[in-house]
Amino acid sequence: MRAAAGSAEAAPVRVGLSPGRVTSVIRAPAAGGRGRAGAACCDNGGVRDLASDPATGLSSFRRYTWWSLAGTTAFVLVVLLGRRILTAALPVWAAVACVVALAVTTVASVVLLSRRLAGVPTDAADAQPDHPPVAWLLAGSGGAAVLGGILLLLGDDAIWAVAPATMVAVIATFLSPRRRWPLLAAAAAAAAVLGGIAALASGSEGGGGWLGAMLLPPTLLAITAATMLGILWGWEVAARLERARRLSAELAVKDERLRFAADLHDIQGHHLQVIALKSELAARLAQTDPARAAVEMQQVQRLSTEALRDTRAVVQGYRRTSLDEEIANATRVLAAADIDARMQLDAATDSDRLSETSRHLLGLVVREATTNVLRHSQAERAQVDYRVAAGVAQLRMGNDGAVDQPGASQGSGLRTLAERLVAAGGTLTWEQDGDRFVVVASLPLEAHTGPELG
Repeated sequence: MRAAAGSAEAAPVRVGLSPGRVTSVIRAPAAGGRGRAGAACCDNGGVRDLASDPATGLSSFRRYTWWSLAGTTAFVLVVLLGRRILTAALPVWAAVACVVALAVTTVASVVLLSRRLAGVPTDAADAQPDHPPVAWLLAGSGGAAVLGGILLLLGDDAIWAVAPATMVAVIATFLSPRRRWPLLAAAAAAAAVLGGIAALASGSEGGGGWLGAMLLPPTLLAITAATMLGILWGWEVAARLERARRLSAELAVKDERLRFAADLHDIQGHHLQVIALKSELAARLAQTDPARAAVEMQQVQRLSTEALRDTRAVVQGYRRTSLDEEIANATRVLAAADIDARMQLDAATDSDRLSETSRHLLGLVVREATTNVLRHSQAERAQVDYRVAAGVAQLRMGNDGAVDQPGASQGSGLRTLAERLVAAGGTLTWEQDGDRFVVVASLPLEAHTGPELG
C-alpha cells in the first residue's frame, strides 16, 4: 500500500491498493480557508404500438396469421361447400341461392377476420376487442343461415353446419372470453338439436344416423372455433411480447440516460466543488500572498481542463470511476480544504478479486462522501479506512464537524448509491452522532453486480 501526501499545490497523490498497511496524515498549509459549493442532483427525462411496423417483424407474422385465418376460412368455405353445391343434384333455385349465400358468407368472413386482426391486442385477459362492422356481421350471418338452412332442408346433414359454425366462430373472436364461451355453448347445443330434428324428420339413417347428425354440427363448431381462436391467441401473444420488448428497450434507454446523468453529475459536481474551493482560496490570498494565489489559479485552470476532458470522455462512455483514483482525489481535495485526512488502507491480496464494477461503486462512495464533507460539514479531521476481511471489502469514511445530514433534505446521493450497492450484494449505511458523520460501504469480493447504471 502506498500513499503520497502534500499540500494543495503538491503533485497529484497516488494511492495503490496493493497488499500492505499504511497510515497517512495530510494537512494543508495553514493559510487559506475552506469553501462550500453546492451540488446538483440528476433525474431522467409510452411505448407506441408497433404491430404493423415492418421494423418489428410483426408485419410478416401478421400476414402469415391473416393467410392462416382468413385464407384458410375462405378456402374451406369455397372448396368444401362449393364442391358440395356443384356435385349435388339441387334444384336451380336452391343452387343459385346457395352460391349467392356462399359468396356473401365467404366475403363477410374474410372482411370480419381482417378487421379483427387490425385491432390492437390488449393486455387485459378479459378485455373485449373492437366492435365488428354491423353490416358485414348481418350479411355474413344471413348468408350462413340461408346456406345452412337450404342444405339442411334438402337433407344434407353432413356439412350443412359448416357455414353457420364459421360465422359463429368469427363472431366469437370479437367477444371477451366471459361472453365468448356462453355463445359457443348455446350455438353447439342449438346445432345438435337442429341436426337431430332434421335426421328424425327425414327418417334417414345415412351419414352416421341420428346420433351422428346430432354430434357432427357441434364438433364442426368446436373445431372451427378452436382453430380461429388459437391462431388469434398466437397473434396476440406475439404482439404483447413485441410490446414488452419495446418497453424493455425503452427502459434500457432511460437507464442509460440515468447512468449518463449520474456520471455527469459526479464528474462536474466534483470538479466544480474543487474549482470553487480553490478560487475562493486564491481570492483570499490575492492580497497577502500573490504568488500562492497564482499557483491556486493555475490549479483551477488545470482542473477546468480536466473537467472538460472528463466530460468529453463520459459522453463517449469511456470514463470509469475507480477506487484508487477517488481515494487519491479525496486526499488532495481534503488537504486543499485544510482538513486533516487520515488514510488507513489495509488491503490483502484478496482485494485483487474485487470486480471492476465493485471498485467503481466504492469509488463513487468515496466521491460522494468527500463531497458531503465539503458541503455539509465544518470538518477539521476526516478518516478513510479501506480493508478486506473474510471475503468482504469494507470502506469507512468519517469526519467531524457535521452540521446537517447528507441524504436527507440536501439530496439523495447516498440513498441512490445504497440502492446500487444492495443490487450488487453489498450494503451502504451512514449515521450521525453529534458532530461526527460516518459512511460505511461493503461489497463481497465476488459480488453479483447486475446491470450497470454508471
